[in-house]
Amino acid sequence: MTRSPARLIARYALSALLIGFASCSYAGKQNDTLVYASDNEVENISPYHNTLREGVIISSLAWDRLIYRDPKTGEYKPQLAASWQWESPLVLTLHLRKGVKFHNGDDFSADDVVYTFTKIAGDNTASVMPQSVNWIKKTEKIDDYTIKLHLEKPFPAALEYLSGPTPILPAKYFEQVKLAGFSKAPIGTGPYKITKVTPAQGISMEKNPDYFKDSPGGQPKIGKLQFVVIRDPETRLAQLMTGQVDWIWRVPADQMSSLAMMPNITVKSGETMRIGFLALNTHAGGPGGEPFKDLRVRQAVNYAINRKAMVDNLVGGGSQPVYSACFSAQTACDASKVIKYEYDPEKAKQLLAQAGYPDGFDTDIWAYRERDYAEAIIGDLRKVGIRARLHYVQYTVLSADLISGKAPMAVRTWGSYSINDASAFVTPYFGGKGDDIWKDAEVTGLLSKADETLDPQQRSARYADLLGRISAQAYLAPLFSYSTNYAFTADLNFDSWPDELPRFALASWK
Repeated sequence: MTRSPARLIARYALSALLIGFASCSYAGKQNDTLVYASDNEVENISPYHNTLREGVIISSLAWDRLIYRDPKTGEYKPQLAASWQWESPLVLTLHLRKGVKFHNGDDFSADDVVYTFTKIAGDNTASVMPQSVNWIKKTEKIDDYTIKLHLEKPFPAALEYLSGPTPILPAKYFEQVKLAGFSKAPIGTGPYKITKVTPAQGISMEKNPDYFKDSPGGQPKIGKLQFVVIRDPETRLAQLMTGQVDWIWRVPADQMSSLAMMPNITVKSGETMRIGFLALNTHAGGPGGEPFKDLRVRQAVNYAINRKAMVDNLVGGGSQPVYSACFSAQTACDASKVIKYEYDPEKAKQLLAQAGYPDGFDTDIWAYRERDYAEAIIGDLRKVGIRARLHYVQYTVLSADLISGKAPMAVRTWGSYSINDASAFVTPYFGGKGDDIWKDAEVTGLLSKADETLDPQQRSARYADLLGRISAQAYLAPLFSYSTNYAFTADLNFDSWPDELPRFALASWK
């Protein structure tokens, strides 16, 4: 029998009183140490070699970008680049900031930008996010503090990408230690420096005393940060209440009201640009995969899922049903030609019968987080005759099994790497590489044309065609926008943002 959230919280509150906050606390304002916990481990801390949200958070703390996007205004400001100008639609010149040092004391220069974009990121490297820079044809060093980016084709989202998934790594140090050494002892130019990496446990950081004074993000205020991996949600909650942890997220919606009544804890929630979706594998093998080659089956899955019920009963906090392959507020996310697959189980059954499955079929579904969401989807599918067995695995296993064709269906999420442009969602899954399990030539062609269109209205129109094609083929079953629920010590000043990036460098103690 499932225990109620209120009873769980009451039980842990009593435990906290019995243990005593002071006796077990190693976190918090008194020690100037913010301990934040999550359920996922970053297997490789290098920002170009993981795609987990936890990796994005750490990346924002330890590494700077050439350009900074103000989270309040959306304005692009100088960070490692002191200024920039477009020489033509295909050439961007950036003048780099002088006097910036990496955490080991090495000077930052143009060599680091060239090395990062050509040796660490992009195609033909070990990067898991080659689309971060593969819109750049050549990174040219003009002098020690000037570079020119020569683009493959016009790319209107260039400044957005330079402010997001393109942190600058140290050329000299990386060349010495290689990726294996860098993942154990990484350095950057960011507001916090990483002091310890403990596999399967967490990462320790401390304020960078030499962080450059003109950073648009300001100076960090909290002395030490510690990221800890706690996979069990009840344990994360218990440690927050006993003061061993200061900040947690992805708190179940049904626990938020009870937590809000606790005087030592603050809660926040809101819609984010992260989208949950079902990937429907058209190239999966075996009896459970064969049905998904039929468009009518994929459409049936879309009609079978009660998105509104999931939003209302599971996600909450501002979440909305989603039907397109991007977040509504992202630039060029034009859903005008997207099919809105409303909940219609009878229509789903009709489509399954037309496809030759009047009694449904047995299959498998993969998931790596929010098991209760996956179980709700399984329940909806079962109502129309699709009997799915859950495989609850690590993210890397899920991704590999989709690519190999072993997984016919998987629950995925994507936060667009906090990039406020529709290309950040579509390109990783429909760009013809990596996680693109469909390899639809029409889709990749439409994407290529859309992303070289500089006129905003024309680009949105082309994205409308692109998103319409993805929807018509029902390659995905988009589900909902995530609402991230945060709970943290009342001693902390913390703001949440729709891009799902907790900016701990802007946080402070009360």
